Amino acid sequence: MPEDELSRSIHSNPGKSLINGIKTNPASNNPKSSLSVPMGPPVYVDLAYIPNHCSGKNTDPEFFKRVRASYYVVSGNDAANGEPSRAVLDALLEGKSQWGENLQVTLIPTHDTEVTREWYQQTHEKQQELNIMVLASSSTVVMQDESFPACKIEF
Repeated sequence: MPEDELSRSIHSNPGKSLINGIKTNPASNNPKSSLSVPMGPPVYVDLAYIPNHCSGKNTDPEFFKRVRASYYVVSGNDAANGEPSRAVLDALLEGKSQWGENLQVTLIPTHDTEVTREWYQQTHEKQQELNIMVLASSSTVVMQDESFPACKIEF
């Protein structure tokens, strides 16, 4: 773009810039703060892996309102990093309570953690009300010198 066109475009749109083709307000230090994701219909899937090892960094009730799964896999096993996050497990309850339909949901933890056990015990009544089942696995897979718990899921 020639320099005079660039100058005109900056002056004709003061306070605005483009980031990835989306107009933003540079007065805000965080470009995402001026962007909003439009609400759309929820997405229904058979199986969803809760992002980031069930860490509260990327998952909130909005995730569970939009991504409606028959099965959610929770893989966190690092208490020092807040994985799995109690807030994310609570977000599942909050998000599912707004579905408006009582579809069966199964939560599959890949590790037996204190956070998951406490959440299960403290919210068991709410889980039943929302038709959420927590799947505990007593199966073990053995591969060479290693063994680990496993779940079989059939669709």
